Amino acid sequence: MADAGGRVRLEFDGPVATITNDNPDKHNAFDDHMDAQLFEALAELRGRPDLRAVVWRGEGRSWSSGRDVGSIGTNLTELTHHELMTRGIRGIQQLWDLDAPVIVAIQGWAIGGSFQRALLCDVRIAADDARFMLPEVGHGVIPDTGGVAVLQQIVGPGLVSDMVLTGRRLSAEEALGHGIVSRVVPRDELDDTAREMAERIAAAPAVTIKLARRVLSHLSRPAVRASMEDELIYQTFLNRSDDFAEMRTARDEGRTPRYRGS
Repeated sequence: MADAGGRVRLEFDGPVATITNDNPDKHNAFDDHMDAQLFEALAELRGRPDLRAVVWRGEGRSWSSGRDVGSIGTNLTELTHHELMTRGIRGIQQLWDLDAPVIVAIQGWAIGGSFQRALLCDVRIAADDARFMLPEVGHGVIPDTGGVAVLQQIVGPGLVSDMVLTGRRLSAEEALGHGIVSRVVPRDELDDTAREMAERIAAAPAVTIKLARRVLSHLSRPAVRASMEDELIYQTFLNRSDDFAEMRTARDEGRTPRYRGS
């Protein structure tokens, strides 16, 4: 079993598994170590034929505030930027190999790559204090976890362009109105609601759920996969671009950046 004492916990209760983001002091922001724990948990779930449903939740005030900015540039592996991104894409795509649906229970912030990972799951429900944001462009990069393709399928190009290009923040009620989440509940009912939904799924015939999920995935997955491959290439380019270097230099020097579009 994935490390029960880690910052990503995996626990089983009958046919229902629970993944818990457990880094509450940082609003469950992810670093490379949490990524590795998450991918290990997903690999374990892939090998559980008795699994019927998964709940993905977070401790504390937020489900996940995205990337731990304090960990950026502190990667302890020998992997290149491109290799790290490839590992991340392949790791989260393990969600697609599960026969059991994944329900994400979101409170507080769901930001950036973490928000996108939630979008790759089957069902999202939100507490009434949930907020959603894609701030990557403001940091000189692009969203790169595949969620934007799903988001465009849900909300259309207008809203997704607004969120990606301006960093617009959505409330829980706005997310419900646009279909990003399927339910909004009071904060103290979030975990119970997610568990009730998981148990309802787990009570249905396993093959029925598996095949229904497969039909749904075939409707959208080719476009999402293609988007992730594009993001891998473009993000790697951006990481070495002149504009990205200028943005960082200008911030260090406290001046207005001079971008050239290259």
